[in-house]
Amino acid sequence: MGKKIGLAVFYAGIALVIYLYGETILEWFQESDNLVLITVMATVMAFFPVIPYPIVGGVIGAAYGPIVGGLITWIGSTAASILMFLVVRYGYQEWGMRVLARYERIGRLGAMFERNAFVAIAFVRLVPIVPSIIVNMYAALHRVSFATYAIASALGKIPAMLLFAVVGDNLMTEPRNILLAIGIYAIFLAVILRLHRIWQRKQQLKKQI
Repeated sequence: MGKKIGLAVFYAGIALVIYLYGETILEWFQESDNLVLITVMATVMAFFPVIPYPIVGGVIGAAYGPIVGGLITWIGSTAASILMFLVVRYGYQEWGMRVLARYERIGRLGAMFERNAFVAIAFVRLVPIVPSIIVNMYAALHRVSFATYAIASALGKIPAMLLFAVVGDNLMTEPRNILLAIGIYAIFLAVILRLHRIWQRKQQLKKQI
């Protein structure tokens, strides 16, 4: 119990620091050239989303371009989700269950998990219909292997993280391209939703046979 309380106080302290010095941290992202340290900080900012992560990703994209910026943003977000998964699974299961109980949409997520956990995790990452923290907790509290969770999360996060970086980069260079980037992402999501519905129908037909 003492360790859990100490860890919770530590987390709260980091969140407070980000809250107080968030603007300074974002400015540092734009000025620093230490990519390893920036990636670590991106992970911290994703784990403690005091500042919305799309803003963080946009700042990084503006500073380092869509490719490098997108890679840093993706690594940070993926690493943060994996850390949250491990923290909940091995230390805070009771707290995680209390958080999940507040969300009515969990029933829909549970039905998807019952069919295929890998597809469910990748899908909700691609189409953010459920908050990321809820996906992390739900997977940690149910029978989902670490490998399945990590791979599905990493793959599902790629389009959104790349979009954040592209939008941030275009804000600094070609603002007109932002609508094009968002349009491409919207088409991508529409295709994914269509494929998911087709997959659902096939699963229902299998059950009827």
